[in-house]
Amino acid sequence: MLLTITCTPDADSGTPATDLGFLLHKNPDRVQEFGLSYGTAHVLYPQAAPDRCTAALLLEVDPVRLVRGRSRDMQAFSLGQYVNDRPYAASSLMSVAIGAVFRSALRGDCAQRPELARTPLPLRLELPAVGCRGGPELAERIFAPLGWSVAATPLPLDPAFPEWGDSAHLRLVLTGTLRLADALNHLYVLLPVLDGAKHYWLDAGEVDKLLRAGGAWLAAHPERAWITRRYLARRHALVRTALARLAELDESDPEELGAVDEESAAGEDSGRELGAQDPATEPGPTATTVDTAEPGTEDALPGGRTAGPGFGDPATANAGTAGNSAEPTTGDPAGRSNATADDAPRRSLAVQRRATVLAALRDTGATRVLDLGCGEGALLRELIDDRSFQEIVGVDVSTRALSIARRRLRLDRLPGPVARRLTLRQGSLTYTDSALRGFDAAVLMEVIEHIDPPRLPAVEYVVFGAAAPHSVLVTTPNAEYNVRYDGLTAGSFRHTDHRFEWTRAEFRSWGRRIAGHFGYQVRFAPVGAPDPEFGPPTQLAVFTRAHTETEGAPQ
Repeated sequence: MLLTITCTPDADSGTPATDLGFLLHKNPDRVQEFGLSYGTAHVLYPQAAPDRCTAALLLEVDPVRLVRGRSRDMQAFSLGQYVNDRPYAASSLMSVAIGAVFRSALRGDCAQRPELARTPLPLRLELPAVGCRGGPELAERIFAPLGWSVAATPLPLDPAFPEWGDSAHLRLVLTGTLRLADALNHLYVLLPVLDGAKHYWLDAGEVDKLLRAGGAWLAAHPERAWITRRYLARRHALVRTALARLAELDESDPEELGAVDEESAAGEDSGRELGAQDPATEPGPTATTVDTAEPGTEDALPGGRTAGPGFGDPATANAGTAGNSAEPTTGDPAGRSNATADDAPRRSLAVQRRATVLAALRDTGATRVLDLGCGEGALLRELIDDRSFQEIVGVDVSTRALSIARRRLRLDRLPGPVARRLTLRQGSLTYTDSALRGFDAAVLMEVIEHIDPPRLPAVEYVVFGAAAPHSVLVTTPNAEYNVRYDGLTAGSFRHTDHRFEWTRAEFRSWGRRIAGHFGYQVRFAPVGAPDPEFGPPTQLAVFTRAHTETEGAPQ
């Protein structure tokens, strides 16, 4: 099993290709070996020159060691245990090796070249054999949205007998200009997804591991629901939780996510089951190789297509249809609800949050609105649809998020009068911007929890002191409610990018302090159905300028 990573920087970049060794934390002048529970990983550099450097991860898999902990349900003798593609085709075993051997590179850590770790580099990733029953089209749909040029070539079953046709494997070459950490995280998540064969124990911690590796890009991926289901081996409770937390990050509707609904999870075993494990964790001695693809079945591919016989579970083929729930509906992140059959259709927390914010905005009478930390435009889309909002400005620090927002909102296709109502601006909330003054209202929807606490006073001054709109609406998760999420315990955050999460008392204390300091009045409201013990899943503060205004100052 082989992976090669080639870097070819521009001659005028001033960065020699051999700096790839710093990013990988592996010396190009040495051949290194790493013992894994199922074999040995070797790291070597077939080529190391200033203009081109190639690092190779060669994985030797011992099929005998793989079956030492075989399942009790497996027959005493099965030739398939020993004769299979596991030692040769890149799969979750390769992801395990990436996580174990390139752990620091996966996190983007490089003390000796920190600026290089943050810099996109021209990269070429090559895998001679990848299990992918969906064929080249599936590989294209999965990798192309991440910025890769994809060359996927089907491998014949036997070159000597072309009439036998192609196998379920590809030669995969990815080229693009990306950060090395992003490239490795793409492989870390997507190799097990493409292969569809799961080898290790799956538990609730897998959701955190998936979001840690994919949170920066998975939320915006058009096939994120399918990727999530495949990565989590269709364990529905975990899939619901993962999609709910992705929806929190991306502010998406459940129909867009294609989340699994309650009925599809009915009767699910709450105990541990075999499935995809964190590639950073080696399989233990009792781990069992299990292929979730059963002969004679079909697995739904992105877009509702199927991959043909032998690709998975037909029961999940329609799991992405509209109406499924992506995240907490009427209050419960696990997908449960106190709503009865006679109640109105349940709405996801993201939908409820936007509806609550829009209603609060209308109550203020605002016509000129700032969406601060607008991300990829979920709220902007609804603001545009309401003609009472005559001027809308979306601000975000991420140019990539703004680009996605522009595409999702189809700004180039909007009628002129509609398009003129909306402006997108790149900017940081830690710096004052005179262009943000004079607006009726500003919204920070699920934004403040992403700000490092030492920078929060600067943001407070920029919003309440410098921009000083008549009204400010702030939503943030209620930390107390997190215990209602499968896999989250008290003290855990809903997303790895959250710097903090406040209880109801902490949020109210913060809101009252800000209101008193900057001359606002504040009221608080729940978002989502409150839990009797832990309150609502999200909380809202509406700040309104007092009649006697006092200018704030940096704290």
